[in-house]
Amino acid sequence: MGENGAGKSTLIKILAGVVTPDHVEIRLQDRPVNIHNPQDAFTLGLRFIHQELNVVSQLSVAENIFVSLPYPRRAGFLVDWPRLHADATQVLAQLGIHHIDPRQPIARLSPGDQMLVKIASAFVGADQSNASIYVMDEPTAALTGDETARLFHVISELKAKGCAVLYVTHRMEEVFQICDTVTVMRDGRVVETRPIQGTTPNDLIRLMTGRQLEQTYPARLAPIGQAVVLDVRDLSTRRIGGIRFQLRAGEILGVAGLTGAGCSELLRALIGAERCLTYDVLLDDHLLPPLSPARAWEAGFAYVPEERRAQGLMLSRTIRDNITLPHLQRLSRGGVFLNRAAERGASSAVSQSVQLRATGTEQITRQLSGGNQQKVLFARAMMQTPRVLLLDEPTRGVDVGAKFDIYSLIRNFSARGAAILLASSDLNELLGLCDRILVMRKRRQAALVEAAGLSAHDLLTLCYEAPA
Repeated sequence: MGENGAGKSTLIKILAGVVTPDHVEIRLQDRPVNIHNPQDAFTLGLRFIHQELNVVSQLSVAENIFVSLPYPRRAGFLVDWPRLHADATQVLAQLGIHHIDPRQPIARLSPGDQMLVKIASAFVGADQSNASIYVMDEPTAALTGDETARLFHVISELKAKGCAVLYVTHRMEEVFQICDTVTVMRDGRVVETRPIQGTTPNDLIRLMTGRQLEQTYPARLAPIGQAVVLDVRDLSTRRIGGIRFQLRAGEILGVAGLTGAGCSELLRALIGAERCLTYDVLLDDHLLPPLSPARAWEAGFAYVPEERRAQGLMLSRTIRDNITLPHLQRLSRGGVFLNRAAERGASSAVSQSVQLRATGTEQITRQLSGGNQQKVLFARAMMQTPRVLLLDEPTRGVDVGAKFDIYSLIRNFSARGAAILLASSDLNELLGLCDRILVMRKRRQAALVEAAGLSAHDLLTLCYEAPA
């Protein structure tokens, strides 16, 4: 465990042969070994499930599962597609996954299902190989509770076979549920290794951050305003319908629902990424036409998407490029020539505001930790004072310390009068931050309730069925 930027992913990439260390000594079964490239790691029996969803979107599920292995052949050169699909079905079934068709393009799957496919690919041929060490970097970040339970069952089976598991996560409850020992890293160094038995969550937070986090959720900084900022009278797309709510200045409205309930689709419709069938929406009492994403940003919407790498960031570009992307028009002279000095100054200022840990705004975004990549998206939203802030899973794959920073940013946006719509699968996060919660069920609005006095049990019940 460790905060974002502590060195966890770098350590994993060294073990995977992706990053060359200045110095390293690795012993396997008490023998010194060298890992110069990914093939060395594979030969030595290491298998990796990385945090990034590195899938080949043009290929099918089955092709992605077996992408690192030779496909079965007929007549020596023709791909045996029926056998490939059957083998993929069998691999998925070992994880208890029966709802994914191995023949469909992987690009059509949700991020959670794509992660399940990546996890399944790590177990291909495990019984026939020398695989003995499984390294998992945030494997459950995009998974539901049921999907996580399946993965944990597989981990227990691996342990029973004598395999070792190196498990990186920001979800503290998972550490106490499945781990035997825990190693905490901070600022690129190991702080301590200790057995789970006798360790408390507060112990881990102190080791990770060097401080105690007295409050998980920061207090509200200003009261909710009276003015209605966003009035959604009727909104529907091909995927969702029956959406009606009002959102006031400074209010944080949560969006809750089971996987596939339509939470993300609601936010995507408002930002203009989903084509709307009905669109009766008012912003500051002005009726809006159906918006494109660019026009939505111009109108005063800001958006932090569910999957930062695939949906939000240009990883090969600089931090500055990513922050200023929707704001180039107002940073240019006469709408034609970009004012580079203004762009650099503005991106640097908001980077400091979100406490971004980087060498500067010219650093390539891919080099940042997951939590700092998320802060780049918040800095992008902060470049203007948004009237409506749309947040989809804003703390997914983010450590305890960075979560608190992001929660503080959300409170600051609220205090400035932004109306905030926050979709999250973390029920405690919704209850800790939100004033009201809109519940989605079967892709329709099912309930709109006050958060005060509501328990996680009550909220989950609403997600599953109508209240009595």
